[in-house]
Amino acid sequence: MLSTDYVPGAPNWLDLASRDIPASAAFYNAVFGWDFQSAGPDAGGYGMFVLDGKTVAGVGPIMVEGVEPRWTPYFMTPDADATAKTVEQAGGTVPFPAMDVFTMGRMAVFTDPAGAAFNVWQPADNKGLDLVTADNALCWVELHTTDAAAAKAFYHQVLGWDYNDAPMPGMTYTLIRPAGTDAEAEHGGLMELPPGGTGPGSTPNWHPYFGTADCDATFATAVAHGATAIMPPDDAPGVGRLAMLLDPAGAQFALLTGAAPDAG
Repeated sequence: MLSTDYVPGAPNWLDLASRDIPASAAFYNAVFGWDFQSAGPDAGGYGMFVLDGKTVAGVGPIMVEGVEPRWTPYFMTPDADATAKTVEQAGGTVPFPAMDVFTMGRMAVFTDPAGAAFNVWQPADNKGLDLVTADNALCWVELHTTDAAAAKAFYHQVLGWDYNDAPMPGMTYTLIRPAGTDAEAEHGGLMELPPGGTGPGSTPNWHPYFGTADCDATFATAVAHGATAIMPPDDAPGVGRLAMLLDPAGAQFALLTGAAPDAG
C-alpha cells in the first residue's frame, strides 16, 4: 500500500493540470471535501488541495499548448537529473528537464514510450504528500498502456520497479512495487488497453485512485457535479468496490472502497 514513508520509486506527489483552477477546486471540494490553498504569488497559480490541514494533491494551470486536463503522479527519486537521462536512454521523452522548485525539491516531467505522462520528485523541504491510503486521499496509481511488456521493461529500467502479474478474465493485471520490497509495498497497477479502443480513458495514461468509505455515494456526488462515468461502481473480488470517471474538464480518476478484511 502507499505510505508517506517514501522510498525510491514510490508515488510521493500527485497533481492536476487544470484550465480553470477555481472550477476544479469547487468540484473536488464537493466530491472529497478538499480545500484549495495557493502556493503563493511566485508559484504561477499553483496550489495545494488540503484535507483537514494535510496536503492530498497539487493543482496548477496548464502551461503547454495541446496538453489536456489530467492527473499526473510523481515518483520519488534521489536524483532527478540521473532519472531524466535514464528515461531518454530507455526510449521515453523529457518535455521538461530537472528543475528546482524553490527549496521544496527538484522535479522533472516525462512521457513513457507509449505517451503516458509521469513525473519525478526529488525531495528537499517537501518530502511529498501528507496524507495517502485514507478516505478522500490517494490510495493507488494505475497505468493504462498499449504495450504492457514494453511498459514493464521501461519502468523497471527507469524506476527499478518489481512486478507481480495477476491473471484476470481476459487480461493480466500487473501489480507494481518499489525495488527490493514485498507485496505490502505495492502502490499501483499496470494493464494493457484493448486494441482499437476509442472511448474515454482509452489512450495511454496514468491516473489516480482515491479512497472512499462509500464508492457508490461518492460516484453519485461526482456525477451530480458534472463528472462523466467511464465505469460505474462494481465489485472487484479481493480488492473492493471501484469506479472510474472523468472530472468535468476531462481528467481521469478512479474511486476505491477497499474490501473488508476476512473475518476468519
